[in-house]
Amino acid sequence: MLDAAGPEAIEVHARALAVGARLATTLVVTGYPAEVTAGWLAPLLNFPGHLDIALHIEPVPNPVAAAGLKKQRARLESGRRAGYDKGHLDDPEEEAAAADAAELAYRIARGEGKLFHVALYLTVHAPDENSLAEQAAAVRAIAESLLMTVAPTTYRALPGWLATLPLGIDTLKIRRTFDTAALAACFPFISPDLPTATGSDGEAAGVLYGLNAVSGTPVLWDRFAQDNYNSITLARSGAGKSYLAKLELLRLLFTGITASVIDPEDEYVRLAETVGGHVVALGADGVRLNPFDIPPAAHSGEDMLTRRVLFLHTFLAVLLGADLTAAEKAVLDRAILAAYTRVGITSDARTWTRTPPHLSDLTTVLEEDGSQAAADLADRLAPYTAGSHAKLFNGPSTAAATGHLVVFALRQLPDEVKAPAMLLALDAIWRQVTSRPAVGRHLVVVDEAWLLMRDGAGARFLFRMAKAARKYWTGLAMVTQDADDVLTSPLGRAIVSNAATQVLLRQAPQAIGTISENFHLCHGEKEFLLSASRGEALLLTGDRRHKVALISVAAPGEHEVITTDPGELAGQYTDDGVGIAGDLAADDEGWAP
Repeated sequence: MLDAAGPEAIEVHARALAVGARLATTLVVTGYPAEVTAGWLAPLLNFPGHLDIALHIEPVPNPVAAAGLKKQRARLESGRRAGYDKGHLDDPEEEAAAADAAELAYRIARGEGKLFHVALYLTVHAPDENSLAEQAAAVRAIAESLLMTVAPTTYRALPGWLATLPLGIDTLKIRRTFDTAALAACFPFISPDLPTATGSDGEAAGVLYGLNAVSGTPVLWDRFAQDNYNSITLARSGAGKSYLAKLELLRLLFTGITASVIDPEDEYVRLAETVGGHVVALGADGVRLNPFDIPPAAHSGEDMLTRRVLFLHTFLAVLLGADLTAAEKAVLDRAILAAYTRVGITSDARTWTRTPPHLSDLTTVLEEDGSQAAADLADRLAPYTAGSHAKLFNGPSTAAATGHLVVFALRQLPDEVKAPAMLLALDAIWRQVTSRPAVGRHLVVVDEAWLLMRDGAGARFLFRMAKAARKYWTGLAMVTQDADDVLTSPLGRAIVSNAATQVLLRQAPQAIGTISENFHLCHGEKEFLLSASRGEALLLTGDRRHKVALISVAAPGEHEVITTDPGELAGQYTDDGVGIAGDLAADDEGWAP
């Protein structure tokens, strides 16, 4: 039995072994970098060839460690004083070593750490000498890129091979001393790949986000298999956040989900037109949503009139650009109820199907109230009832929010009214989600979410939506480039904490501190986000157990549909010679591999 487990023969050479029909050579790690992060040995684990890695650990008793550190500190201090007496300049490396030894000695004395003897050996296998030399050179290059120093086991090839067998025997004993924190950075030998989610049929679920930046394997992620279905995507302008959001949306549509999009810059219009979706261009002639519309009750017994009045308070606060005082809220509440009463809508559910009032009806009630607060509110609403923005919100609804993909395109709206228009569109989406008869997955994408997050009432609406979406098998995908509007407010942080899928692309140096603090990033992850190319992203899960660096990739057909790069779109023309790039956002987020 034992004979069958071993090779038929072993031939020992100076630096290699012939183990059966294959060759093997062992490299010893003799030097380590000064600073590392968790999982720093992962590049070695992902080596594509046959590589055996053995890490031998032997704890050092605290009395022995303390005595050794005492001698080491005395030697370093003696050398420093001798150099000082001779007029030599301080040696920076010696000073750093003395400081490290002193700090380590104090940690051990306080019981905050221990010392370990650690040995790391790498055995490379190949079928012939040339392949072995190439594989060993590749492993050496990876090790040196990690700032490790490696050396071959010359004339000790057999002990080196034995040291990497699963026997737990260190036959070389070429070791270095590690403390607890340094040793912890070597464990666990984690895989850079996410765990693969599987459906009820056992097949891989989710959609392709891109390729793993470390291993090159596909990154499949299913937001609807997480604790909640929400996501947050943060990036600086031009990093490719909208491109990645459109790519995920397009691939999710292939799986049969329905979706709604708030699109401030008309970046999703071509996508909707390609897949047969419905585009609601708010701001265009004759396109309007009436904020006074009462949705049908999703459940019997629901007081939809009261819920509509509460929404109107939120909408008007965003429309007027400031939180209302208690007196203004009281006046407004009376006026809203009076406007509904005048058209025959009361607390009786049978009246909720009647034609609702308009914004001008509310202004009329406020003007008749006679109080100063009511007059001030009427004056502030005048631009939206009889002024330059009257056609946007004043009048009956003329657009329907139905279809497998509905995009609310807001580019034609002035910047001053984009936030209330986004809120009104979100309300229309939410009414559709809560009243849809068919049961199925739904995704709500809010691009440039900072437009709503900077307003308190808008942020509260998004927060409530993020909390309640899961009950309707709906996910809220927020895409924004302004991290401060999201992460510096309690509501913004609460929305992030309710997102099980978190995607970070390239960040500005001014924002990386806030991003790092809120997403608990290590040094290497911060450096990755600061230097990431367009399309490179860090995918995090809400519980922080899994994370992966990826590169988003799109097929040529997908790229043609979702790109908004003006340089690419300028070369695409319709049959009548008019460039289709003319009506699209001139941003720089279109990216292809």
